[in-house]
Amino acid sequence: METKDTTMSMLRMDKGENEGQRDKGRQDAGGEEEGTQQENGRLMLADGLAERGPKSLTSGSGQQVSNGFTTSTPQSPKEGPGTAACAVGTTTGPGGGTGSSVPLGGLRTLVVQQTSLDRPRETWSKKMDFLLSVIGYAVDLGNVWRFPYICYQNGGGAFLLPYLLMAVFGGVPLFYMELALGQFHRSGCISIWKHICPIFKGIGFAICIIALYIAFYYNTIMAWALYYLISSFHPTLPWTTCTNSWNTANCNRYMSSDHNVSWSNSSTSPAEEFYTRQVLQVHLSPGLHQLGSVSWQLALCLLFIFTIVYFSIWKGVKTSGKVVWVTATFPYLVLLVLLIRGATLPGAWRGVVFYLKPDWEKLLSTTVWIDAAAQIFFSLGPGFGVLLAFASYNPFHNNCYKDALVTSSVNCLTSFLSGFVIFTVLGYMAEMRQQSVDAVAKDAGPSLLFIIYAEAIANMPAATFFAIIFFLMIIMLGLDSTFAGLEGVITAMLDEFPHVLAKRREWFVFGLVCVCYLGALSTLTYGGAFVVKLFEEYATGPAVITVVLLEVIAVSWFYGTNRFCNDVQLMLGFAPGCFWRVCWVAICPCFLLFIIISFLAFPPEVRLFHYQYPPWTTVLGYCIGVSSFICVPAYMVYHLLNAKGTFKQMRFKRTSRFIMCLCHLLHLLTLYRFEHHS
Repeated sequence: METKDTTMSMLRMDKGENEGQRDKGRQDAGGEEEGTQQENGRLMLADGLAERGPKSLTSGSGQQVSNGFTTSTPQSPKEGPGTAACAVGTTTGPGGGTGSSVPLGGLRTLVVQQTSLDRPRETWSKKMDFLLSVIGYAVDLGNVWRFPYICYQNGGGAFLLPYLLMAVFGGVPLFYMELALGQFHRSGCISIWKHICPIFKGIGFAICIIALYIAFYYNTIMAWALYYLISSFHPTLPWTTCTNSWNTANCNRYMSSDHNVSWSNSSTSPAEEFYTRQVLQVHLSPGLHQLGSVSWQLALCLLFIFTIVYFSIWKGVKTSGKVVWVTATFPYLVLLVLLIRGATLPGAWRGVVFYLKPDWEKLLSTTVWIDAAAQIFFSLGPGFGVLLAFASYNPFHNNCYKDALVTSSVNCLTSFLSGFVIFTVLGYMAEMRQQSVDAVAKDAGPSLLFIIYAEAIANMPAATFFAIIFFLMIIMLGLDSTFAGLEGVITAMLDEFPHVLAKRREWFVFGLVCVCYLGALSTLTYGGAFVVKLFEEYATGPAVITVVLLEVIAVSWFYGTNRFCNDVQLMLGFAPGCFWRVCWVAICPCFLLFIIISFLAFPPEVRLFHYQYPPWTTVLGYCIGVSSFICVPAYMVYHLLNAKGTFKQMRFKRTSRFIMCLCHLLHLLTLYRFEHHS
């Protein structure tokens, strides 16, 4: 009896010591320590376990991994023999813990499994909710106006070659990587870095700021479309006549029934004057230095847009996943209707030939490859935190590899289809004006939709019907992307500050939407179109590409391609092949670096209507972009100042890891070359 009491006392004392060590380990966990804490912070094991005989998994249905699902294999390559419970005399303790009954000589091998006390993570109601959300995010306004314009400008059908190459070797691997990262770690773009490489956590904050900048101007384009949609219910479309209060003497009504009207270089169409003088009212602003007052009509339109956004995302993916069944599918129905209608218009073949006729000589120009790389990157949208957020709500064993291939293929095919929808109408406009397609398609960006296409719709039979469905399609294309962009920010903040925001999601979303609306007020002024162009060209593009470059370097070189591929194998049952490994380690960083260097070497000449942006606006744009990217080095300094150990020790550790990454890169390139030649 005395021996039994002594034994129980020693067990209780040793259990207390182990719990103290475990608590200490939780406090010291910085993300990079490779002690006894599991990679994702869910499974805590006692010291010295690796020295005990054979090991085996003890859970009945499999080992519990970080997301709450079970699996029969270790979660991470770090979790070798030291992360499995002892096979001898295991017992189940209270709270789901696993205890080990061992002889008296091995009292320090007590094992305790810590179960997560976090709230269960929300998941998609259906698989199609996720797929439609990702497709709706990737297929946005840029697919409708940017791709057709860039395609014909860079060699027509010949442009498809660099576009597909950039997609295969750059865009799709990045798309796949973000889906896999989000699904495995089940975290937003901020908190995910504690699992990957904590010193790069500033990337997550930079992504959130970039998403806010995008929300400041992107939703304004939907407000313009809503203004057009409301105007489409008038008995006569207001952009078809020159007798309105906003029209000038240069207005030339050029309808298909007007055969005696001559078109000159000084002529302006009613659609152009409605867009510039009534909707935007840019004639009241001399430039960015004097924006003018806010247009109350656009302010009300934007308020309505943000109201829809709020009530679509305030409850999470359970509600937004239902909304995208309409907002993601309706645009395809409209595109199909417009394609059939455009193909039956006279002169449509001229636009199709102009769209697809290859100019192979342009492939020798560096600009074509730059435009192809930039287009596929911004079309698929990695680096905005959205793919991480959406994938984090997936089941752990969801086939994200298949999802990446399907959604990226749908995105690229939609861009190609949109080209036919646009250029059949441009061919019709060229036939009607008796001009070349090149002269008609001189407008790019939103002007292509709100001037050229709006005028073409006005010349069609049943113009009111086609105007309503067209601008409704534009709004829905934009809503999907807004849902996704804000959900990326919401998920990131809720995962980073769960105790503060988890139970206050509705209020946090309301505050976020209010901030976005107030930030967008500058784009609703008379010179708001100039602000939109500035944000689009400078404030977001270069910053997000640089952020994604750091992200892929952190994952491939610091976290390690082998470890990442093991994570993917744990989820899907198979590891990514050599092609994907080489893309992540070498090709994708080069792909992104190519875009960044090209942008710095050949900065875009920004011009809108007749306003040439002065040099100081370029500096302003870069400052806005740097204001988001500055989070990355700022957090690195903060992390180093708060990290334990001397700077010399940390520098030695990181230098050793960097050298190992370089050796691993050389090994992968050699292996890929060997397989290629064999």
